[in-house]
This record gives sequence, C-alpha cells and structure tokens, in this order.
Amino acid sequence: MKTGPGYRYKLAGSGARRKTSHDVFDGTLQKTQIWLNDIMTELDWQEHPHKAYLALRTVLHALRDRLTIEEAVQLGAQLPMLVRGLYYEGWTLKGKPRKERHKEDFLAHIKDAFKDDFTSRPESIVRAVFKVLARHTSEGEIDDIKHILPKALHELWPSKRGTAVASMRQQ
Repeated sequence: MKTGPGYRYKLAGSGARRKTSHDVFDGTLQKTQIWLNDIMTELDWQEHPHKAYLALRTVLHALRDRLTIEEAVQLGAQLPMLVRGLYYEGWTLKGKPRKERHKEDFLAHIKDAFKDDFTSRPESIVRAVFKVLARHTSEGEIDDIKHILPKALHELWPSKRGTAVASMRQQ
C-alpha cells in the first residue's frame, strides 16, 4: 500500500531514484540561503546573516498583515518551504488585513524590530526585501500585491520587474 506521493527524477547515468526528505530539505535550505544572501548583498550586510533573517521575517510579516487573506496565502504558496514557515509564524486572521494607509505606519513595524540597531534604515530594509521578493516570485503575484496595497507603499517596490531581474544577473 502506497502511503504518500513518490517523487522521482533521473540522475545522469542511473535509473530513477526516489527523492528523499533529505533532498527536499536541502533544496529549501539552498533557496532560503539564496534569499538571505540577496538581502545581505542589497543591504551590504555580508557579515550579518542574523540581520538579513530579521529583515526578511519582519517585512514579510508586515506585508502579510496588510494583504487580504486570499492574497496572503497566494504569496505564501510561492515562498520556499523554510521562508513560508517564518512567513506564517504567529499569523492570526483576526483583524486582517490591517488598514494602515501610510508608508510611515508600515515602516514603523520594521523600525520597531530594529530599534536597537541605529545603523539600519527601515525604508532601505523594506526596499531590499521587496526587491528580493520581486526576483523570486511571479510578476503577476507582485502586481496583485501592489494592487491591494495603498499607493504610498508602491514606491517601495522596484520600479520594474526587469530592473530587479537585471540587478540580480549583475551580481
């Protein structure tokens, strides 16, 4: 009796091999590391992976809480498994989406998370995380998110998807 889906792929020079849970976790660890490396590069934090993690987590939570429930779930579906876990961490549906309309209200959540770090600039952090999101999620999803967000937050996103992709290729 089969207990779950069998994932198979071909390795060069061998027969099919079942994908193990180790392979799945290696893949999500690699994807998450790419996201964190991108954030560290954007913010010049090469020696501060803990700050990159905090930036990703904080911005994703602030964004998630401003999206409709349906849109928040659609974004979550595009995140690597490990990032998806931190995205959903502590999420409650009560009072969502938040109705904050001003950029300063959104940035206040990031400022609060980095309150002991006087060198971090909340707007730069948000721009970096949004740029990484734009690189690694579908253009349609980003357009849907921007459509839901107040106009004041649109300027925090990369101006065009091509810009985000082009800057990634230059790195």
